[in-house]
Amino acid sequence: MIAENLNLKDLDATAFPISLNINDGNSAQAIAEEMHFNLPGAMFHLNQSETSLKGKHNIINTMAAVIAAKFAGVSEDNIRKDLKTFKNAPHRMEFVATINDVDFYNDSKATNVESTRYALESFNEKLVWIAGGIDKGNDYSKIMEQVNVKVKALICLGKDNQKLRDSFHNEIVDMLETDNMTDAVNSAMRYARAHDVVLLSPACASFDLFKNYEDRGDQFKEAVMLLKKTYSN
Repeated sequence: MIAENLNLKDLDATAFPISLNINDGNSAQAIAEEMHFNLPGAMFHLNQSETSLKGKHNIINTMAAVIAAKFAGVSEDNIRKDLKTFKNAPHRMEFVATINDVDFYNDSKATNVESTRYALESFNEKLVWIAGGIDKGNDYSKIMEQVNVKVKALICLGKDNQKLRDSFHNEIVDMLETDNMTDAVNSAMRYARAHDVVLLSPACASFDLFKNYEDRGDQFKEAVMLLKKTYSN
């Protein structure tokens, strides 16, 4: 739709299309997790593993940013170096810590199902998912397939978890309810095994238990770091 609308505009600019599908006409395209760039005077590729970001949505963002950087005169070597060290904004698929080979990610900004769908799609590992809060008319069927494949346990974090429980009780054997972030994190660790991921991606607003999504994410990070200290002793 956006591309069609652009064709209606009289723009004095050069378009550099990007795609997640194989299409030789694109300036950048992703095949699985590998990004291929075909720019004037520059042909190269990057793998998402060379960046600090996860998820298909971040592959799109990365390709757009790389094209802009190249035309601003940034070298390929510097692009690669900066992508490795780039830190996303807090509470957006933010890596927190690894404890006993379990990775903890803070995606508290995901206050709706669509945002949580991007988060779930970003991992191939088994997930212990922390979700819940104030439901905004969520349609959980949009993420049912991802949940069925990846989620091994669900921690329902909220004052009223009825809709969340009802939506997933047939898909997830291990399910726990709490209204306390420390309890949520500690319980998630008990469900997790080496190489699993604990993901806070609530799909709901935060105002039942927290000031805002930042407060929720900060409390998650604090609980994870306290747990890390416990395992370090």
